[in-house]
Amino acid sequence: MKSRAEIGVLGGSGFYSFFRGAQGVAVRTPYGSPSAKVTLSEIKGKNVAFIPRHGAHHEYPPHKVPYRANLMAFKQMGASRVIAPNAVGSLKTDIRPGDFVFCDEFVNFTSGREGTYFDGPATTHVGMAHPYCPQMREIAVEAARKLRLRFHSSGTIVVIQGPRFSTTAESRFFSRQGWDVIGMTQYPEAVLAREQELCYLNISLVTDYDVGLEGDPSIKPVSNETVIRVFNSKMESLRKLIVEIVKALPEQRKCDCGSALEGARVNA
Repeated sequence: MKSRAEIGVLGGSGFYSFFRGAQGVAVRTPYGSPSAKVTLSEIKGKNVAFIPRHGAHHEYPPHKVPYRANLMAFKQMGASRVIAPNAVGSLKTDIRPGDFVFCDEFVNFTSGREGTYFDGPATTHVGMAHPYCPQMREIAVEAARKLRLRFHSSGTIVVIQGPRFSTTAESRFFSRQGWDVIGMTQYPEAVLAREQELCYLNISLVTDYDVGLEGDPSIKPVSNETVIRVFNSKMESLRKLIVEIVKALPEQRKCDCGSALEGARVNA
């Protein structure tokens, strides 16, 4: 298979391989190497590339992930769409561990990350009012419904710096803002995808209730062991979901993601 892909998949915590037995391809970008070699396979006639976001051995914590290299690697391979699963904590009682959330908004609480490809001299302001591809999210919702998964068709993810988890006070604050789930990698990943005019789909897999549930001492605060255990228990469901999404994606993009840079550059 040639080193070309139509769709990229970024694996999150606990999701280190997608194509069993697939060979890895080394890709170099102007922003360095991606988190790991890119593995390639074919799903229903579509070439799909996979990168484990945190590296093959989880060697990149969330604030050190080479986000720019990962998205550029997909772009260089010809991809126009990216599917990005990640592990999250729930901020609401009705969003339970094991649920899938197809986020449509994010709130950024990170700092110091390289969050743009446009460092000058040409200033570029990309629009992020709607950071996730609506066409891909609609297809993902239908795929989850077909597979009879527990899911939420929209949601706001708050992105924290990591690698530590939240304090109780922080988690209460995020919850009281009405936000739904919490994770560590959606910024700058979603922004960089938009800057490359890639359609970008978030699939949040809920692994815990963040710092637990007030009034229920049996629900303990999140731990890394809990995240990996719950993620692993849903691994096959996630794999089937991604395959269904890939199969359902039409050749034509019916969204504005591919024209995100039109009018974005400031002309002196």
